[in-house]
Amino acid sequence: MVSFWKGVFVMRLSLIQMDMAFGQPEPNKQQVGKMVQQAAQIESAEVVVLPELWNTAYDLERLEEIADTGELRQWLGQLAGEHGIYLVAGSVAVKEESGIYNKTYVYRPDGKEIASYRKVHLFRLMEEEKYLQPGQEKAFFSIDGHLASSIICYDLRFPEWVRSLALQGISILFVPAQWPSPRLNHWRLLNQARAIENQMYVVAVNRVGEGGGNQFFGHSMVIDPWGNVLIEGGDEESILTVEIDLSEVERVRRKIPVFEDRRPELYL
Repeated sequence: MVSFWKGVFVMRLSLIQMDMAFGQPEPNKQQVGKMVQQAAQIESAEVVVLPELWNTAYDLERLEEIADTGELRQWLGQLAGEHGIYLVAGSVAVKEESGIYNKTYVYRPDGKEIASYRKVHLFRLMEEEKYLQPGQEKAFFSIDGHLASSIICYDLRFPEWVRSLALQGISILFVPAQWPSPRLNHWRLLNQARAIENQMYVVAVNRVGEGGGNQFFGHSMVIDPWGNVLIEGGDEESILTVEIDLSEVERVRRKIPVFEDRRPELYL
């Protein structure tokens, strides 16, 4: 999957910046299937990334009725296997025995699930804590030997959480989101800060459109370990495709050895 030559590891990513039907899982599933197919077949993506809560949007009051109970998990694996891609499947509302979670699934090109992650920090401004259970664990996965992790939306505001992932050696952080207006400047700055301070790629996928009284501005982006924005969407539904050089992570970490120069004994 990941191409290699002369010390360069190139990965081709497609970000699915989509609108969603509020509280309508089936139309959203159909849209995801269509856009993933386009990313794989037309954009030649090796890795496809979806936004947050794409199955229900933020229809939190109806989650008991409309949250997934396991069917999407199998369907997403089939989707990844059909197109031979790594699929970072954004997040979906999932109903489990212990409650409803905002949950990410990750699949490799043969369709096998390789990771899942439940959103740890629940966003009180959108009353997530009233309807969702918080996750308790980190998640790591490998994309052709390159360690990666995912957080979800509001998790981005907690640098200590992201640093705990970076300390495990990840090269890529995926950030599926429904980040609402008017906080575009926060979205840009926080994603860039997490990339710079942890010297890694940040792949941030935000939705567009309106739902539940909130407007979502898109501006999905990929940021390199220097903090450069390699690609950034507008506020319309689109597929954003870019190639990244994963060997850049090691080069930046050698040049400015912030992990070696840490003094954690002073940070408590």
